[in-house]
Amino acid sequence: MASTANPGQTRKKTFAKAADKQKMLKQLVCSDAPEQALRYRGARSIAGVDEVGRGALFGPVVAAAVILPESISILADAGLTDSKQLTQEQRESLDQTIRGMAIAISVAEIDAETIDRVNIYQATRLAMLAAVAGLSVQPDHLLIDAMRLDHPCAQTRLIYGDSLSLSIAAASVVAKVHRDARMCELHERHPEYGLSSHKGYGTPEHRRALIAHGATPLHRRSFAPVRAVCPELEPQASSELLFENFNNLEAAVWD
Repeated sequence: MASTANPGQTRKKTFAKAADKQKMLKQLVCSDAPEQALRYRGARSIAGVDEVGRGALFGPVVAAAVILPESISILADAGLTDSKQLTQEQRESLDQTIRGMAIAISVAEIDAETIDRVNIYQATRLAMLAAVAGLSVQPDHLLIDAMRLDHPCAQTRLIYGDSLSLSIAAASVVAKVHRDARMCELHERHPEYGLSSHKGYGTPEHRRALIAHGATPLHRRSFAPVRAVCPELEPQASSELLFENFNNLEAAVWD
């Protein structure tokens, strides 16, 4: 039997789910407890790894890897947590603090063309691997937000890691500040899409611009919201689409 839910009901359920998740995340404590546990077992060079931009309709997915010193209380005192829980001003201030104290930082981008070719999940993993490979100091353990990588280094997959681990949260902030800056740069090339405000996510403003102006080469043509308004586009990815309208809406709220 066909579903009787209308788009309005679906949106309400999506935002209710997002609000519940937001409330839950605010109750988590971001600390160096995961790092301390790993150091107790012998790890010394711990890289936090995270990504941003997975749910966007435009531009690259960005990953960062950050190795912090053992003493990071200043970041806890400054309120470091998942970048999505912070204001732009807080992120930019923390980004400067992190860069001033980090042992090593690496940022990597995977472009929209590659995302369309290999799918967003694999592109995210590629970005994380590239970020780890770009570190100037070899890590002996990876703390990763909710993923595992095809990398020989020992690693720990931590669900909601960017709200629990200061190292992962640092990577989240660095990646977010980097990607937001890139979106503002690209806004100068494509001002009609409003990239500086929504950073490439599927907001009503962005979708209206897609209808009015079509898609650029930097839009992710394998994502359903782009194809919905630009049906002439042929997806380059051979696998099934991973982000339909519902998932993109939730991702736009959370990432």
